[in-house]
Amino acid sequence: MSGFAPLTVRQPQPFDIVDDPVGVCGIGTGFEATFSARVRDASGNELARVSIHAGLGNGALGNFHAELPIGAVPGTAQGTLEVFEASAKDGSELHKVVVPITFGRALVDPYGGFLQYTVEPNDTLSGIARRFYGDGNLFPRIFEANRNQVHDPNLIFPGQVLRIPQ
Repeated sequence: MSGFAPLTVRQPQPFDIVDDPVGVCGIGTGFEATFSARVRDASGNELARVSIHAGLGNGALGNFHAELPIGAVPGTAQGTLEVFEASAKDGSELHKVVVPITFGRALVDPYGGFLQYTVEPNDTLSGIARRFYGDGNLFPRIFEANRNQVHDPNLIFPGQVLRIPQ
C-alpha cells in the first residue's frame, strides 16, 4: 500500500474541543490492522486507552472508530490523543500520530459544545467572558478553548473567531 500513511486520524482535528468519551476515527493499514489509542492530559498522565481493529488486515486499508471514556474531569484543559501500532517485537510504538486536543469538561462541566464569537474592536477576553458567563474572571475558559490561535490572553484581534465553551 505504498503512498498511504500507515495511520491517519480524521477526527478529532488538531485543537478540537472534545467531550467524554473522546471519539476517534481514521484509516489504518497493517498486517493485523490492530492499533492502540490513548488520551493524555498536558502533564502526560494517561486518562484512557483502547485497542482498535481497523478491519481488513494483510496490508489493506481499513476505517477505524473508537471511543475512549475518560470518566473524571481532566486536570488540564489541554491534552493529546495518540494512535499507534505496538511492535510485536519489543512493544515500541510505531507509526504514532499525536493530535493536540482540548477537554471540554475541563473548561465547562458539563460540556455542551461551543458558540462562535467574532472579536470586535476593543474586546478583551474578560469582557467577552462577562458577556457570555456573567463573570470576567472566567476568561481562562475562552483562552484555553482557543490556544491554537490565542497565545497571550491580553492579545486578541478584531476579526478573530473564538470558540466560547457552553
